[in-house]
Amino acid sequence: MPKLFSDPEAIAEDIIRDVGTNLVVGLPLGLGKANHVINALYARAVADRSINLTFFSALTLEKPKPSSLLEKRFIGPVIDRLFGGYPDLTYAGALHAGALPPNIQVIEFFFLAGRWLRVPYAQQHYISANYTHASSYLLSRGLNVVTQLVAKRVVDGATRYSLSCNTDTTLDILRARSDGQASFKLIGQVNSELPFMPGLGDLPGDEFSAVLDSPATDFPLFAPPAEPISDTKYAIGLHAAGLVPDGGTLQIGIGQAGDALAQGLIVRHRDNNQFHAIMKRLAPGTEQLAGLQTGPFEKGLYGVSEMLFEAFLGLIEAGILKRDVDGVMLHGAFFLGPKSFYRALREMPPEQIARIQMMPVSFTNELYGDEDAKRRARVDARFVNNAMMATLMGAAVSDGLEDGQVVSGVGGQYNFVAQAFALQGARSILALEATRQAGEGTQSNIRWNYGHETIPRHLRDVFVTEYGVADTRGKSDAETIAAMLEVTDSRFQNELAKIAKDAGKLPKAFEIPAAHRENFPDRIAAALKPARETGLLPSFPFGSDFTDVEQRLIPALQLLQEAQRTPLKLPGLLWQGMTQPPDAAGLECLARLGLDRPTTLAERAYRALVNAALVRSGAR
Repeated sequence: MPKLFSDPEAIAEDIIRDVGTNLVVGLPLGLGKANHVINALYARAVADRSINLTFFSALTLEKPKPSSLLEKRFIGPVIDRLFGGYPDLTYAGALHAGALPPNIQVIEFFFLAGRWLRVPYAQQHYISANYTHASSYLLSRGLNVVTQLVAKRVVDGATRYSLSCNTDTTLDILRARSDGQASFKLIGQVNSELPFMPGLGDLPGDEFSAVLDSPATDFPLFAPPAEPISDTKYAIGLHAAGLVPDGGTLQIGIGQAGDALAQGLIVRHRDNNQFHAIMKRLAPGTEQLAGLQTGPFEKGLYGVSEMLFEAFLGLIEAGILKRDVDGVMLHGAFFLGPKSFYRALREMPPEQIARIQMMPVSFTNELYGDEDAKRRARVDARFVNNAMMATLMGAAVSDGLEDGQVVSGVGGQYNFVAQAFALQGARSILALEATRQAGEGTQSNIRWNYGHETIPRHLRDVFVTEYGVADTRGKSDAETIAAMLEVTDSRFQNELAKIAKDAGKLPKAFEIPAAHRENFPDRIAAALKPARETGLLPSFPFGSDFTDVEQRLIPALQLLQEAQRTPLKLPGLLWQGMTQPPDAAGLECLARLGLDRPTTLAERAYRALVNAALVRSGAR
């Protein structure tokens, strides 16, 4: 049985006494980090420079850090409400401050998106890795300690611990240990909010060397609130929903588009006529509808996804995710989500939770190992992941910038693209917004070329933007370019087509079809408006941790943020807000930001701007 501790400093001292002063510590990706144990080890190494401490990690979670006055007033109470008791990871603060001691290293293979841009230490110590390779890199570095947040249960007098949210790499390295290929101490920290997940991650106590278990070190799980789904994301999700066949297999990557896809599938299943109507408005030509999968789900889908998140529970509730594979309808490798998601898993009846199994990442992300069974299960698989940019010839940019700065990481994207080509009937679907804001201007996310790529063009398959679907698998370069231009924002089509023609990759006589020359945001908003107004496409389809007032404020603050990128728009907003008094709902929103009784010139200006933004966003 493991040694039990109630004091983080004591368990850290025990680890050092057992392992020595050269510590190579594996931290699970995201939610599963044992924060108190990690912070205690960090503090010991700071105090004693003879200790060499290396943290090998991914997706270090941090509380949001608002900057402007409005951000602080809006997000501040949300942070207190959702993250107030979450213990910060001390090493993250030291990294941001450039104050990491020389005897401590932090190495990550996946970043919280954008959080470590222009932080030299983090960028220099990043390892570019497929998710499935991370465990082997850990072992090659001499891993000797693994710390993990766990759930606890006593069964017939024996204590068992669940790896719960992070079976991903931990199960793979535990297998290596049982095969005699590794030697490390597994250290647990019990958390009362963590769901006890059945399956391979349900471990007996003797798998652990030590466990920290105390009310004093219990803490609320990191629970990022769901973001509202924009028109752009909904359009992408709906197009992708038309690519998923009944009886197939579904994987969804990290990001807001996953919620949009899931809600699109639910509308398709529950209100098929409305789904058809939405798609006819959304698709630029009826010829696109011919190849869509638009029927309800009679056989249902089987899910196999490295990330399990709340939208999957929505698909189960809707009767879409129901195709069994050996009694299981959903296999995942890690999870992260809002408080309601964790609560739903904790309260799920045993017979239902048994059909959701957490597995090693080697199971979800690749075919090796019991390959025949995986091939039989992963019928007509659709692997849906996000990209930041794509080139006209079908390369995808998902994790970094052309100057080498890493935004996030490769993670499992390449793994799933590879599966899409290895499995009969499978497709890789990469979703991206057609444009992005850059300063005061708009830039196309579909480019002629780019100085970095995550997925090379010889693995091009399906791309989805808000403007439609580009099927590029097995197509020539000219056919690929033509397909990508059809889903490009029309403000950039002519320029990109000219570059391709000048390069000799597109015939000089080529013309973009008229049906695809109206790719503008206003058309997307108009196409989705009826479904938005009837509640088929809500901003928060799977619930929200934001209050009703906060939900009304969000679109107004987003509108104001966009206006700030174009300062010439601000005087009009300011004048409107000063001359049009707020109604009762507007006053409630202003009070939430502390702007109901402004006392300074800055507060008066913000009050007017927010008041106008509430009117224009329809929140009043």
